[in-house]
Amino acid sequence: MHTVLRSATRELVIGPDQPFCIIGERINPTGRPKFQEELRAGDMHRVIEDVHAQVAGGAMMLDVNMGVPLADEAQLLSDAVRLIQSLTDLPLCIDSSVVEALDAGLAAYQGKALVNSVTGEAERLEAILPLVKKYGAAVIALPNEEDEIPEDPAKRLEITRKIVQVATTEYGIPIEDIVIDPLAMPVGANHEYGKWTMQAISLIRDEFGLNTTVGAGNVSFGMPGRHALGAAFLPMAIHAGLTSAIMDARTPQMVESVKAADLMMGNDEWGANWIAAFRAKQKAAEAAAAAGAATAAG
Repeated sequence: MHTVLRSATRELVIGPDQPFCIIGERINPTGRPKFQEELRAGDMHRVIEDVHAQVAGGAMMLDVNMGVPLADEAQLLSDAVRLIQSLTDLPLCIDSSVVEALDAGLAAYQGKALVNSVTGEAERLEAILPLVKKYGAAVIALPNEEDEIPEDPAKRLEITRKIVQVATTEYGIPIEDIVIDPLAMPVGANHEYGKWTMQAISLIRDEFGLNTTVGAGNVSFGMPGRHALGAAFLPMAIHAGLTSAIMDARTPQMVESVKAADLMMGNDEWGANWIAAFRAKQKAAEAAAAAGAATAAG
């Protein structure tokens, strides 16, 4: 099953037979007080920096979140969407828990966006899915409800069934435009969470063939050596059926693990992408060495 997203000029296809989709997570002020202060003042220079860094790191889509306390999130999100689309042709994932902000961001967007996100709660389904339908977007859905974030993979599959049924039959959203986030939870809180997440991914893949995504950093939250944990988790999750992740594209260790997994899964024809990335890395290292030598000689 393919989920197709678009900017004004570029198309991105997510699917199990496609290269793994890296969704750059960095354009998000959560936990970044200086960035929040700048956004409240209307200063978006850090958005520009984050766009360039994520694109350079290998992002194939950019998640855009403007959730800033005491600010007009709807205005910020629409402004950010327009700015980012002037800087890159990568498709965008419009990320907000505020319905009005999602509406504003989607209205500003040129193309077919991915909405982040909806849950299985009836109130959220009723609020978010009409926007998804209105703008012809795709949507990330999390299998949790009002009363729980389930640990049991079978329960996550059950809630996924409900979301799919409501989205497709009540709102007419194509099933291929539903991307499930099966809830990656931190292994530091329970050493079995990683295993349960992968089981949920496999169950969802086997029953529906749906594309899936996770917040890759959630798995290692609170643990040391987070990049190594992420680099181990992602290829294992890809084998289980994961087709995208919201992750920091500035982290070479994790990006390389994904690119290696593409080759091992048969989604990098003749290793062309892997070889090209290796040669680019070599060239950058040689250029840096030459610059260092020139500086030393001067």
